[in-house]
Amino acid sequence: MTHSHGGPTADVSVRIAWGDDAPAIAAVQVRAWPELYAGVLPADVLPTDVEAVGAQWRQALAKPADARHRVLVALERNRVVGFALTSPAVDPDCDPVADGELAEVTLDPPERAKGHGSRLLQAAVDTLAADRFTRAVTWVNVGDDALLTFLTEAGWAPDTAHRELDLDGTGATTVKQVRLHTAIG
Repeated sequence: MTHSHGGPTADVSVRIAWGDDAPAIAAVQVRAWPELYAGVLPADVLPTDVEAVGAQWRQALAKPADARHRVLVALERNRVVGFALTSPAVDPDCDPVADGELAEVTLDPPERAKGHGSRLLQAAVDTLAADRFTRAVTWVNVGDDALLTFLTEAGWAPDTAHRELDLDGTGATTVKQVRLHTAIG
């Protein structure tokens, strides 16, 4: 039995998500969020119903709010192992024509540290550039050192903006975030 020595690159890719990816994206989100938001969000507010989350994704993929709202999926063979969201930046101090936002980069927890995150990030920046944005911003939870390190090593830098999100509307659950940015194109 022979094995090809093309390395891992032959079996991994990133592409724009299709409607049929909705259940797989939902499954990754439901698995990843408890880990991503541990100590930030109470467990009982995190989505657990993959079908309900999948229905939301299917709707979002079918009718994006704006042509520049894009969902990218990282694949290993044909299995979704992560996703990223890009869109125009919505912060009041951003220019929605020039500034794009990387709204999320989420990997299935068992699939981390395999290069999927770097491929997703590169594809997201390429997508933002194709959508004619010249700068990208993203928000990172304070204390998420892994994501912060990942982004700074990829050339992103804090741009001094910061915010506190009120996650449940009562002020009981808040998360502090810092904004990073990078020039693109």
